[in-house]
Amino acid sequence: MDGDDERTGGGGHARTGGGGHARTGDGEFRRDRNYLTTRITADGRDGYPVEPGRYRLIIARACPWANRAAIVRRLMGLEDVLPMGIAGPVHDERSWSFHLDPDGRDPVLGIERLQEAYFRREPGYPRGVTVPAIVDVPTGEVVTNDFARITLDLGSQWSAHQRDGAPDLYPERWRDEIDEVSEEVYRDVNNGVYQCGFAGGQRAYDTAYRRLWDRLDRLEERLAGRRFLVGDTITEADVRLFPTLVRFDAVYHGHFKCNRQKLTELPALWAYARDLFQTPGFGDTIDFDQIKAHYYVVHHDINPSGIVPRGPDTGNWLSPHGREALGGRPFGDGTPPGPPPPSEQVPSPSERAPSPG
Repeated sequence: MDGDDERTGGGGHARTGGGGHARTGDGEFRRDRNYLTTRITADGRDGYPVEPGRYRLIIARACPWANRAAIVRRLMGLEDVLPMGIAGPVHDERSWSFHLDPDGRDPVLGIERLQEAYFRREPGYPRGVTVPAIVDVPTGEVVTNDFARITLDLGSQWSAHQRDGAPDLYPERWRDEIDEVSEEVYRDVNNGVYQCGFAGGQRAYDTAYRRLWDRLDRLEERLAGRRFLVGDTITEADVRLFPTLVRFDAVYHGHFKCNRQKLTELPALWAYARDLFQTPGFGDTIDFDQIKAHYYVVHHDINPSGIVPRGPDTGNWLSPHGREALGGRPFGDGTPPGPPPPSEQVPSPSERAPSPG
């Protein structure tokens, strides 16, 4: 499972005490992967059975790790049974906060900071306050922030409440390959961009940079002749790669010094990312303004001025991608999800494209 520390590594994690990420003696960024592993399951084995309306998924539009949970929730059609709260993109080291909501409080949980739900679970919670997190509404306590398990469980444990036509993102016949590809993507790409951006020395940066681009080159080659990463449908592997790709040119290319090339200069990966972006459940979870506001404002050590760049123009995310020629069935035997609820809609790229001058 993956998450981020806002003091040393931004994106999904706000530091609240003794926990958090660190750098090694040679400046390598090390991610703390210690999470609350309690599960919400159909049989309630951990004391938290699946119940419509009982839990609240907390995300931030800015965070790539939370983005994955938002995508799977959309694909599974769980909007009505698992309501979602959205933390704002700008916060301090204590916690993600609900500064976008009226009165600065989540309207269901009644809290100003996600930290409060962690403290209800464990007073003085010593590790990072991460998104995504699922909160038990009756008690106000965080149940889990174990992202990798959250998405897998939304696709399996919540099956009784999924929409008709929900896709199988983790088909048994492809699980070994999905796991292998997902681990490579996590190590070298999802986490790799952070290891570049928060490296504390040239050698650590150079190592992370080479590893990132070696993997992106392999993915470019892999996707040149196939529409999706594994099999002929969208799987967990695609859900895990997409949030990094969609943030690449807007943030990681410059802000994290991952600047050998832009995503738009990698033909297969750029077309693949647009294909997913234009698939219901993917692009309709993306808010580029919140993404940029988070990284460029919160990361004072990288961007002390707090200036948020105007570009890049995001209207090109809606341009034709031509990936249909490779075949494949995005949803397998399933169907696309309907539109997001009005309260969860985000501006389209065409509405956000910066004007010249």
